[in-house]
Amino acid sequence: MSLFETLQYRRGRVLFVSETNACRDQMAEAFARMLGEDSLLAFSAGTRPAIGISAAARAVMAETGTPLYADQKPTPLANLDLSWFDVVVNLGAFNLPATTALVLEPLVPSPLADDLESHRAVRDRMETFVRFLIGHFRRAKEWSPPDTIATSGPQNLPGPPPAAAPPPDASTQPAF
Repeated sequence: MSLFETLQYRRGRVLFVSETNACRDQMAEAFARMLGEDSLLAFSAGTRPAIGISAAARAVMAETGTPLYADQKPTPLANLDLSWFDVVVNLGAFNLPATTALVLEPLVPSPLADDLESHRAVRDRMETFVRFLIGHFRRAKEWSPPDTIATSGPQNLPGPPPAAAPPPDASTQPAF
């Protein structure tokens, strides 16, 4: 079953991945949980998780009224079964384990250590990306197939273009 078909009957399962799972992916998870609860389940993990979430990430998220959730904490990617997810958002082009999930790579750079301005820029990019993703999930969920599809007679469904006519045989063409 395709992701599009899956989203017809349940929320999508999205995993945001970075190296330390302390900033970008935590921001994305918080935005997704707050803004897209109706259409997706959001999680985050890191290839080499930090001990805790960045204080600067917490501060800039609080500025938007989107605080990080109490249960959010760095999680090792190795502890998760990637086949459970529909979409994996790889924020740093890391080598991920093989998965059947759709892998997206928006390549959002890490913010500078304690620089709030770079954290704000990353926060804003993450919010834009998450809103875009949620919008697509909602459109897929709201789509419904046409009421009727003709079952007899010619079908007016898109198909391959007609085959090109073969080139005329020179021996059967009149000479001009």
